[in-house]
Amino acid sequence: MEFIGFQDNITGSIFLMVVTVVLLMLSAMMSSSEVAFFSLSPADIRGLKQRNSLAAESVLKLLSKSDSLLATILVVNNLVNISIVVCSSMVIDNLFKFNNTTLEFLFTGVLVTFLLLLFGEILPKIVAQNMNVRIALTFAQPLSLLRWIFYPLSFVLIRTCGRIEKIASPNTDNISIEELADAVDMTTEENSEEQKILSGIVGIASREVEDIMRPRMDIKAVEQTITFTELKRVITETGHSRLPVYDEDLDHIKGVIFVKDLLEHISKGDDFGWQRLIREPSFVPMHKKVNAILEDFQSHKVHMAIVVDEYGATQGLISLEDILEEVVGEISDESDIDESFYRRLNENTYIFEGKTHIIDMVRVLGLDDDTFEDVEGRAETIAGLMLEINRNFLKKGEEVEAHNIRFIVDAMEGHRIDKVKIIVRNNE
Repeated sequence: MEFIGFQDNITGSIFLMVVTVVLLMLSAMMSSSEVAFFSLSPADIRGLKQRNSLAAESVLKLLSKSDSLLATILVVNNLVNISIVVCSSMVIDNLFKFNNTTLEFLFTGVLVTFLLLLFGEILPKIVAQNMNVRIALTFAQPLSLLRWIFYPLSFVLIRTCGRIEKIASPNTDNISIEELADAVDMTTEENSEEQKILSGIVGIASREVEDIMRPRMDIKAVEQTITFTELKRVITETGHSRLPVYDEDLDHIKGVIFVKDLLEHISKGDDFGWQRLIREPSFVPMHKKVNAILEDFQSHKVHMAIVVDEYGATQGLISLEDILEEVVGEISDESDIDESFYRRLNENTYIFEGKTHIIDMVRVLGLDDDTFEDVEGRAETIAGLMLEINRNFLKKGEEVEAHNIRFIVDAMEGHRIDKVKIIVRNNE
């Protein structure tokens, strides 16, 4: 390698050096602008909106079309970097004579790459991270001009990238329930409450109405022939804002009465025909998915539906509150009665309501969720579990046992097991 000097072409070399420096400054402007504009926080943007300046308006206008802004920055930056490489190579050719082509390529490549990375990328981006608002305001108007100049090229770039993205990833929006469930399981224990809610949302998609509905025996309803005074008494006792109305029995639901519809008539007597305020009921099959019920509630603007089987017989009731409780847990309001579904008599003895879900029982007893999996069959409640184990109806005082747990019928309500005494036997 031989140094030539400036005397051979001093004017041309100086001109190329000046052009290279200007191009490096332009490259630094593009790199710092990219970081500055796309690191503005919501607080920074609110501050810009409060400024009455042309620069602030330009920043907000550029951010409103961020894809066009980014395309302009990338196009200009790449054109500038290519120009820097060309000019630097010409300067080096004027100053040095290389006897080896490989050595010339390595020298030029290392020097130009160093200059570009240091002055065109690294330093500008470091500065932009700490002065993003100031830099955005400084370069907003020059970038607006550049965006107008390079709009045709930027437009083609944006449209091409959009088409490629659609072709390469046509199903990016179709995330399966299994994939979503796996993602929830990967969350850390530090966000256990969020994980519980997300798990509830994911679980809703695979559950059927019969899994979370209020069973028929727990439906609070009124017969359409009762007087207005009796209706007000039932409303006061139940505390519900909506009550199903039936004719003869629950298999003949005629509609739903809304308490808010009765407020303006509250002072009227038994001669008031409250039945004319009954609204049309909504019916859903018991095997319908819960997420589909949510869509029905939204489209029909209802909060409650009667659950029926394939023969049209009433099996239960489902409300929007029931669905939400599956996601966020028990929701209590001022009308709810604060009573637990179990009482602990001593260390190993409990009294449970027969309608208590099996999963709630095993949680209280500290057992594994699948403890009774081999004997529960299709049962969901303690009473149903006892019937599955015994394979026959039980009377008060009778008992069954499974996995060292004794279930004793403590109280009956007709043919229904109302209270169950549970004794946990110590493993011997």
